[in-house]
Amino acid sequence: MKRCFQGVGLRCFLKDGSMAAPQGQKYLLIFDFDETIVNENSDDSVVQVAPGKQLPESLRQTFREGFYNEYMQQVLKYLGDQGAKMADFKAVYEKIPLSPGMRDLFQFLSKQQDRFEIILISDANMFGIECALKATGAYSLFRKIFSNPSSFDKRGFFTLGPYHSHSCPRCPANMCKHKILTEYLAERAQEGVRFERVFYVGDGANDFCPSTAMKSSDVAFPRKGYPMHKLILEMEKNQPGTYQATVVPWESAVEVCCYLQDVLKRKC
Repeated sequence: MKRCFQGVGLRCFLKDGSMAAPQGQKYLLIFDFDETIVNENSDDSVVQVAPGKQLPESLRQTFREGFYNEYMQQVLKYLGDQGAKMADFKAVYEKIPLSPGMRDLFQFLSKQQDRFEIILISDANMFGIECALKATGAYSLFRKIFSNPSSFDKRGFFTLGPYHSHSCPRCPANMCKHKILTEYLAERAQEGVRFERVFYVGDGANDFCPSTAMKSSDVAFPRKGYPMHKLILEMEKNQPGTYQATVVPWESAVEVCCYLQDVLKRKC
């Protein structure tokens, strides 16, 4: 039985063939990627292409809190030095399993594209996300994907860059999802598109930040027991009433699907 309770509440990559601006109001549905759409951290998954499927301790020691993007740049350079090529990374990304119930949710959304505008905001990388989504057949669901730029250089090395700069103290140096979301909403408003409600599906601490921009009519779907969920509960405890969105924790994305189905039924 799903549990719903009141909450404690650009560089822009536009895909070819993007959906035209909808007529009238619709819902905006935002997804995170790592440990939300897929059931692993894709940055951890690429270590499978390393010798012995592990990184040297000296490299792991270079990680600094809040600078994971810089750390992953060094990891990818190391993997390139070890001979890892595009095909190796592609094979890893294509095999990352979806989170429980996510395939069911995608099947539902594929039949409701006139009701939901769907975007993805992730601190992973564009290449990995595109590989994974295309492998599952879900790529076409997303109007826009916001993630760190990535490519393969002349040596065949997998390179990664930061998404943008910002001044948010909550977020890692390379990406603030709150900034991305608010800019996207402003951009769509300028284009004449206003969303009736906003839904956000995530798991991490960096998903908490954008969810604080949501209104009481909006819904946050934090993965149960993960950092986003814990931070929401912490805010509700320490600052009651501050978090505005309705909160619906999930263990299986089927719970998200059921909630969205109920929303559509109530509108009929």
